[in-house]
Amino acid sequence: MKIRKGLQGGSYKPLSQEDIGRIHQTSLEVFAEIGIQVNFPAALELFAAAGAKVDRETSIVKMSGELVERIVSQAPPMINLCGRDPEGEHDCEIGGTRVYMGTGGTALNVQEPGSTEIRRSQTRDIMDMARMVESLDNIHFYMLNVYPGDVSVEDVDVNRFGAALNRTEKHVMGGVYTVEGVRNVIKMAEMIAGSPEALRRRPFISMVTCPISPFKLDESYGELTMEAARNRIPVVVPTEPLCGATAPVTLAGNLVVQNVDSLAGVMLAQLTNSGTPCLYGCISSITDLRDLKYLAGAVEMGLMNAGAAQMAQFYRLPFYATAGMTDSKVVDAQAGYESAITSVLVALAGANFIHDAAGFIEFCLTASFDKLVIDNEILGMAMRAVEGIRVDDETLALDELKKAGPGGQFVTSRHTRRFMRQEHYKPQLSDRDNREPWALGGSLTARQRATARCREILDAPPRSILPEEVRQRIKAEIPGLQSFLME
Repeated sequence: MKIRKGLQGGSYKPLSQEDIGRIHQTSLEVFAEIGIQVNFPAALELFAAAGAKVDRETSIVKMSGELVERIVSQAPPMINLCGRDPEGEHDCEIGGTRVYMGTGGTALNVQEPGSTEIRRSQTRDIMDMARMVESLDNIHFYMLNVYPGDVSVEDVDVNRFGAALNRTEKHVMGGVYTVEGVRNVIKMAEMIAGSPEALRRRPFISMVTCPISPFKLDESYGELTMEAARNRIPVVVPTEPLCGATAPVTLAGNLVVQNVDSLAGVMLAQLTNSGTPCLYGCISSITDLRDLKYLAGAVEMGLMNAGAAQMAQFYRLPFYATAGMTDSKVVDAQAGYESAITSVLVALAGANFIHDAAGFIEFCLTASFDKLVIDNEILGMAMRAVEGIRVDDETLALDELKKAGPGGQFVTSRHTRRFMRQEHYKPQLSDRDNREPWALGGSLTARQRATARCREILDAPPRSILPEEVRQRIKAEIPGLQSFLME
């Protein structure tokens, strides 16, 4: 089967060039006239040293448009988020309009294969989700997608990354929670890479920190951003303004808040360590104005993330986007159509690193094993849409048309055999049988087939990705890590 990844998107453009310019100019006015609140003293000093106007009583930082553009320009336009397979097949070249799609985080609950119930997530679920991702070809990376309820916050970072790094060769990204956890995760990754230099050359981990919308860099995430940047680990600084709650109800107003917040995070990373690999990020969505809850399956989420992709391309920044979620509580038709529409919109816009696109239900609160399999199918179709239609002498097939003539056929044509495995997406889960063979096979629904695929993966003996000597060293030197993760 042909695996489509890293394809050039950008055919869908919800914003005109004039729209992009107006969002940019409005954002610069926010930086100059409203400012951002920086509640971490070390970060505040970095902005002051760079030439920003700092009010130390309110911690408000104001900057000219020229200063904003100068600092943002220090971020590299293209970064490589690497896998660990020898051939580099799992590497993700993030930037421009290249498209990759994968999981996201961080859910508090898990829905097991075949179930409609939920339970609190545990560290073992991270390991099992990693095994699923390793086996599902259209999921290009593993962003740690659940928060384990069986470990203390001090040990969350090492257990989340450790659970993943021993079960998948794909790139591992995760949100981080403590400075000491960040340091221990980096130490663990350096052991796996063989040296600090080897990890920096081919970073197979990356980290996520989050400003607070609107216009606020808090102490905790500011410190975490700076720690990742000091160590030159790729860092994402995404923001989550919600229409009608933490941003204006209009999509354009939300994009202004999102743009200011994410650029502030990018600037903090660059002021800490110029040239740090950094992704501009968007998690924008809308609220249900009946009760102000976050909505994950809204088409407007797709529109805003597609628009944010255009803003990232304008700034020449690698882009971390959000798509593929649902507000449904189970894996049903709603889960399918909500996930598909946002995934297709954001992928066609040329978003680079599309997270949350596999496995989430229930407002991003629950990670579903079955939905990982179903989303793997959706992502394969979305990437086929990104690939578009190739038009050249071979695909126009004039010579074949001449051979066949009026009333001819193409079933036995060499041209058909040459293109049949690459021109059309080949489903891995969808049923394309007639009714009779489908009925003879048990009349299985897509959800039932997904459950069977989950069981096939999870019932197989777990495979350790890491060599025995590395696992033993990690167990001996990384505090707080549950030992069974390195078995």
